[in-house]
Amino acid sequence: MFPINLNEISKYVEDNISTFHSKRLSNLENLSLDTVLIRKNPYLFKAKNVLTASDIVKGILDAHLSSQEETIFGEFLEGLAIFINKITFQGNKSSAEGIDLEFEKEDVKYIVSIKSGPNWGNNQQITKMKENFRKAKKILNTNTSKKKIVAVNGCCYGKDNKPDKGEYLKLCGQRFWEFISGGKELYINLIEPLGHRAKEKNEEFHIAYSQIINKFTFEFGKDFCEESGKINWEKLVKFNSASSI
Repeated sequence: MFPINLNEISKYVEDNISTFHSKRLSNLENLSLDTVLIRKNPYLFKAKNVLTASDIVKGILDAHLSSQEETIFGEFLEGLAIFINKITFQGNKSSAEGIDLEFEKEDVKYIVSIKSGPNWGNNQQITKMKENFRKAKKILNTNTSKKKIVAVNGCCYGKDNKPDKGEYLKLCGQRFWEFISGGKELYINLIEPLGHRAKEKNEEFHIAYSQIINKFTFEFGKDFCEESGKINWEKLVKFNSASSI
């Protein structure tokens, strides 16, 4: 194990966090109203008595962006974890299906599937992850010496106080960052560099966000509101759910 170099980690974050911000902005700018509207439940808005075009637009846009940002930032954190592990344990990004990181520590070979948080998947997705662990173990047992191989589901934030899941370990938050780096306080030390240029980037994002809200509200009013300004729910539901056959 090599010691953690916080300056190297800070430099990596500062050099790469702009990718998160640029992807986030690009995702927003490339959206269309139809794309987000067709993915959301129109019945829910009616049940909640949403009466204005702007409230519907903001609701569907915020839900879409929240999901996309989680995915984009998860990719960034995965890259950061691999970078840190390479410094401390000479780990590498895995070529095995569904496995993000491989490294050795204390004569144990670890295969790691990295997720953002602890509640990342349904039963089917967890079953798939376990299948990927089994396949990777089989390949490694064939191609390498018979070292003990341990599968790990690493989660960048959150808690799980029962990490032993039988076929694999689930390490979340502090446990995960300490596991890949040896640093007990690393999960706290990451906070400061993640704020690099955040104010500037978020101001740029919010300008674009405001423009999209205005644009989509105008389009929604034109396409799904009556002359009186009342939402035409029948037209909205037909757009969202009517058979095209």
